[in-house]
Amino acid sequence: MDALQRTPLYDLHLELGAKMVPFAGYEMPVQYPLGVMKEHLHTRAEAGLFDVSHMGQVILRGESLEAIAKAFEGLVPVDVLGLDTGRQRYGFFTNDTGGIEDDLMFANRGDHLFVVVNAACKAADIARMKAALEPGITVETITDRALVALQGPQAEAALSRLAPEIAEMRFMDVATVEILGVDCWVSRSGYTGEDGFEISVPDGSAEALCRALLEMEEVEAIGLGARDSLRLEAGLCLYGNDIDAGTSPVEAALTWAIQKVRRTGGARAGGFPGAEAILGQMAEGVARKRVGLLPEGRAPMRGGTEIYASDEGGAPIGTVTSGGFGPSVNGPVAMGYVSAEYASKDSELFGEVRGKRMPVKVVRLPFVPAGFKR
Repeated sequence: MDALQRTPLYDLHLELGAKMVPFAGYEMPVQYPLGVMKEHLHTRAEAGLFDVSHMGQVILRGESLEAIAKAFEGLVPVDVLGLDTGRQRYGFFTNDTGGIEDDLMFANRGDHLFVVVNAACKAADIARMKAALEPGITVETITDRALVALQGPQAEAALSRLAPEIAEMRFMDVATVEILGVDCWVSRSGYTGEDGFEISVPDGSAEALCRALLEMEEVEAIGLGARDSLRLEAGLCLYGNDIDAGTSPVEAALTWAIQKVRRTGGARAGGFPGAEAILGQMAEGVARKRVGLLPEGRAPMRGGTEIYASDEGGAPIGTVTSGGFGPSVNGPVAMGYVSAEYASKDSELFGEVRGKRMPVKVVRLPFVPAGFKR
């Protein structure tokens, strides 16, 4: 653990009784004394506070927002130019074969773009942006701000006690908000399927903000364990598990994030890495697709479980990429990739668990309805 980095909230995690584990090069809390199951259910019912300071925070600056957006569109198959000031969008970096190098969030903050990337990929992502965008665009890595997420149906009620104006924000809005006397960069977004906020706060003020929130009855500290089960129930991909450099956005069922303007026939079609492969797949289809999987019974189907078309014989037709127990649905849930011919809703398949094939049904994602404030 000595070589691992620590977030500005490390001492607070220890004070709160967190069990710390290595994750993406950091010592991170996997759970608190409440336990993963109760942390998960508390977030669904009230509000959970997550330390996500291990994520990468980057600012892109240039002579104009238009110039920044045009340059960034050379790296992502997403409409950046059309994103309004004060709004955020989901996207991903692609490679020359159409695979996903990382997924990310980016926000139009008026005179610059603010980009948040995954912890395990941030060094490669920053190098990719610098190589492609500089010197015309400045790639500024933010190293003096923590990032926390407040998630759940009571997140607005809790945060609005400290900053009443956040109640006016809608899903994917971003704003600079003064909280406890410091400027915070707030987005109404998250990774749980619930309403909530992500808050970039100066390092020196992060602990005070978290303590103020944790004093509120509806707020509990939540670790990585519940974060994973919450995002799985919400049908959200984890980079390195459900998407990677060998997975295209079409296979991953993420084409909703590719706006018409960047598709074939659009005003700015293509122009991103792997465009020919991705747009070709959108027109012609793919051999495998990401689907929701609902195992029968109580036994979870973990990542790596092979999926078959029948209860005996034959070769695997798919693999689970994320799976476990879903506390909100009170049963096992999973997602993974299956051959396109078996990807239709209600397809009856079989997952091999400890040498025995168990029934599993293809279902639509998410497993739990989204609670976003539109």
